[in-house]
Parts: sequence; structure tokens; C-alpha cells
Amino acid sequence: MSAQNAKTVKDVMCQQVMWVAPSAKLTDVARKMQEADCGSVLVAENDRFVGVITDRDIVLRAIAKGLTPAQTEARSVMSDSVLYCRESDSITATIQNMAKNGVRRLLVVDSAKRLAGIVSLGDLAAAAQGESGAALASICQSSVKAAA
Repeated sequence: MSAQNAKTVKDVMCQQVMWVAPSAKLTDVARKMQEADCGSVLVAENDRFVGVITDRDIVLRAIAKGLTPAQTEARSVMSDSVLYCRESDSITATIQNMAKNGVRRLLVVDSAKRLAGIVSLGDLAAAAQGESGAALASICQSSVKAAA
């Protein structure tokens, strides 16, 4: 199915999700992102997701504060609130969910609440070009406020 004909998150999400332990050093996290050409990695411990770390987290919460990536653990800069949507959610509802929460990515769960994948704003933008511009503006404004 092409992205523009997508009806639900399942149609556009990425099913391959990477994860690291909370004790993983940021250099290892960044290397994993580089190898997979992705901007986020889940943080898991004892078979539970405890957070998410993005390339932006590494830059703003570690490097910009003078922390040494080879010595800093993922747990120090990860976001510990794990937000999600359902794979059956509509593209529009998911864009609104991201805008409301000021995030660029959401975990995707199936009907049994098991991890099914991850969806990014870019994935959704390809599916709903008209709606994504307003959502992106809202998300960017929220991010600027949070960084201040």
C-alpha cells in the first residue's frame, strides 16, 4: 500500500525497533542509530520498556551539557515517559496525538498491547501531507518552549 493510500498507523509504521539497556553508553547508542539509519532507540530493562532515547536527546541532554558520551549511560538522558498509539489508529488521530504531546515518534502497540513497531512524524507526513504541516508547526513550537 502506498503511503498516500494509508488508512491506519499499521500501514506506515516501521516494524523493526531497536533497543538498548539503560546502562548502554551513549557512544554505543549513537553507533546503533548510525548503523540502522534511525533517530531513536528504545531503552529496555527486565523485558519492559523504560524509556526512549533520540539523537536529539544525546545532543541536547549530554553533549550540550558537557557530558562525555563514552562515559554517560542512556538512562541519564533518555525520556522515561513512553508514549504510544495503536496500530489501528487513524493517521489523523496519530498526528493529533503527536501534536498534543509535542513528540516526533510514538511506539505502536497491537490489540494485545504488544510492541508492534514505531511511527515517526515523517512516516505520517507521507500519508497525510495536508495535515502534517500544521502538526509539524505545533510540535516544533512545543519543542522550542521545552528547550528554553
